Amino acid sequence: MDDNDVERRVTTKVAWRFVPFLVLCYFVAYLDRVNVSFAKLTMDADIGITDTMFGFGAGVFFLAYFLLEVPSNLVLDRVGARRWIARIMFSWGLVSGAMAFIPAIAKATDFSGEHTFYFLRVLLGFAEAGFFPGVIFFLTLWFPAAYRARIVGYFMAAIPLSSALGSPVSASLLGFDGALGFKGWQWLFIAEAAPALVLAVVTYFYLTDRPADAHWLETEERDWLVDRLAAEDKARVHVSPASVLHSLYDPRVLAASLIYFGVVAALYGVSFWLPSIVKGFGVSIALTGWITAIPYAFGFVGMILWGMSSDSSMERIGHLSIALAIAAIGIGASAALNDPLLKMVALTFGAFGVFASLPIFWTLPTAILSSATAAAGIAAINSIGNLSGYFGPFVVGWIKDATGSFAWGLAAIAACAAAALVIALALGHDRQLERAPEDVRM
Repeated sequence: MDDNDVERRVTTKVAWRFVPFLVLCYFVAYLDRVNVSFAKLTMDADIGITDTMFGFGAGVFFLAYFLLEVPSNLVLDRVGARRWIARIMFSWGLVSGAMAFIPAIAKATDFSGEHTFYFLRVLLGFAEAGFFPGVIFFLTLWFPAAYRARIVGYFMAAIPLSSALGSPVSASLLGFDGALGFKGWQWLFIAEAAPALVLAVVTYFYLTDRPADAHWLETEERDWLVDRLAAEDKARVHVSPASVLHSLYDPRVLAASLIYFGVVAALYGVSFWLPSIVKGFGVSIALTGWITAIPYAFGFVGMILWGMSSDSSMERIGHLSIALAIAAIGIGASAALNDPLLKMVALTFGAFGVFASLPIFWTLPTAILSSATAAAGIAAINSIGNLSGYFGPFVVGWIKDATGSFAWGLAAIAACAAAALVIALALGHDRQLERAPEDVRM
């Protein structure tokens, strides 16, 4: 049997074993991270927060997340993905569920509702730190470079999928007001935290840390995968940062971090405020959920198709640049439009670009980081980039309070996407680093 047949068989087996499960995990993670945007529709008055306070609380998650990303990924590399990802999921499930009890916690601790909200968002950031870069690192241990855009796209499709499916569900949970003495927003946090606790247990028993441990692969398949990944790693050692420490300040890693900063600013600047923007059209909470799902549905399509297109041509910068241009134009146009229909068309166009850019982006750093530096480098990029998860929501909320409109806030995050485009063009990419080594394909 030739190597091409083994390659197809192995990548298919690995993809079916891990990708659907990791998509489910990230679906729950992202929902627990941003469901506060729907809770806000009825929670504000109960805990006493303004739009600026909400923007700060939504974003402060990412400051805490930033502090522990690199340490978390280094621990994951040492103890293995199944143990560490299971720990992360269990931790964030507990904290996310605790968000339902902000009034009770505030009363018991003599904190204000505002400060209890901030505190739990910080804890959630600490708890979830390392999940996303840990999974990206995990995927580099299992998939050759030629498959990574589509595989990362499948995994990250959980973002728009969780929002598209979760928006109507979150809106409907708000209707459980008064059940068993809880408000609707409290039921939202409780119901959407429970799956993380269950999946934490499943993760511990289901994941396999590295290909050498994959007893569910045949010996020939396991040997092929180990050899292929080792050969690719050897081929990029000469361009990789020399050590874990060097990977934290390598100019290419820092440039990638700035690109990701711009992408994430656009992603979360819109995500945390989209339900409020839509509710401002004068529609009901239930209809807000369905309308909010539309940009994410198109984003899901963009993420899958654009990742497949990039892998088929092995072209990265052009694909990334087009996606970022679409994001900047769409979000920027939405800032200038007042008609609800046209604004939603522009935001949907922008969401397509934002989500399509994500899987393409992650092929750039994984092509230059060897196995010795990948855990730290990927975590550094994700942690620096996710600081804009604080910047985006906070700036939009602050500008909204100052001007009474979302327009200038949307314009600011569109500018972040445009800046990411410029840096991506300057960074460039050597596609030869992702081609299969000849000695493996003989």
